[in-house]
Amino acid sequence: MLLSNLVLGAAEGTHVNFGDIFFQLIVFIVLLALLKKFAWGPLMGIMKTREDHIASEINAAEESRKEAKKLLEEQRSLLKEARNEAQTLIENARKQGEIQGDEVIAAARTEAERVKDAAKLEIEQQKERAVAAIREQVASLSVLIASKVIEKELTQADQDQLINEYIKEAGERR
Repeated sequence: MLLSNLVLGAAEGTHVNFGDIFFQLIVFIVLLALLKKFAWGPLMGIMKTREDHIASEINAAEESRKEAKKLLEEQRSLLKEARNEAQTLIENARKQGEIQGDEVIAAARTEAERVKDAAKLEIEQQKERAVAAIREQVASLSVLIASKVIEKELTQADQDQLINEYIKEAGERR
């Protein structure tokens, strides 16, 4: 259309200056080149920088989210491990307490048996001493009675009286 207007304009007597058109075209191209170099290029560079910055911030946020998730999982794992360890310690302490309690009871029973056996032995020894003492007293009473009997002939009443005296005498010696 522009070309047809030019041709028609030339036929009507208007004169088209191709030099001006060419000059304006050159200026327009130079202006586009200058705009590209000084305006569009830096503007696109700033936009690219901003795009890279936003992308890096998104990547950093994603990495931070992944790191936080990883740390959260580690913390949960450590907490679970600590709970298990605490439970194990409590269980071991309870078992150790039971073992020590059983040991104390066994030691007490052993000591009670030892004391009981010692008491039985002491009772037996005291019994033997008492029997020996009684035998000794009976023997001395028998000797005493025999010596008195030998000294005099006793009647039944004298013998009963003598026995009662010796028993009374033996009771006083105790």
